Amino acid sequence: MNDAIDVLLAHARPRRSSPHGSRVVGIDGPSGAGKTTFADYLAAELLTQTGAVPQIVHMDDLYPGWDGLVEAVDLVTNQVLEPLSRGDDGLFRRWDWEASERRELIRVPVADWVLVEGVGSGSSPCRPHLSALAWLEADRKVRMARGIARDGESFRPHWERWAVQEEQLFEAEDTRTHATVILKT
Repeated sequence: MNDAIDVLLAHARPRRSSPHGSRVVGIDGPSGAGKTTFADYLAAELLTQTGAVPQIVHMDDLYPGWDGLVEAVDLVTNQVLEPLSRGDDGLFRRWDWEASERRELIRVPVADWVLVEGVGSGSSPCRPHLSALAWLEADRKVRMARGIARDGESFRPHWERWAVQEEQLFEAEDTRTHATVILKT
């Protein structure tokens, strides 16, 4: 994994989203592939290597429910990535999954490094704003088992519905081919 991180960071270092913007690393791939864990690991590596504390944006905070994958791509682009590329803070309302509504404002300050992790973060509207893109993947059965272990068996229908949206998005976007690095977890 360290070799992949070295490649990812070497690619991203010279590529700020704008002269005053952040270096933005997208971390995409299907649910249950380990994107959040990788983002945390990458953040720790960045702190060790650069002394910078990266901002982490979780797409889970943007999806407006189990049918909101495509909508969240536009939200992260318009409310986070575009402002950061102008040197402005990103700002969005966090989705409350239990209440099924937007809640508190989340500010994403301009920082040396911003990590955007989640399904859709490497989609074509996002890509012009990314300094690098990591793609994580794992066997479908492994990913489903991870999701059910985290969320509970009662969420299986939601996970299955979400998987259809992922497949459609990844097929339309061909996201994997745009990745700087590909990691199998």
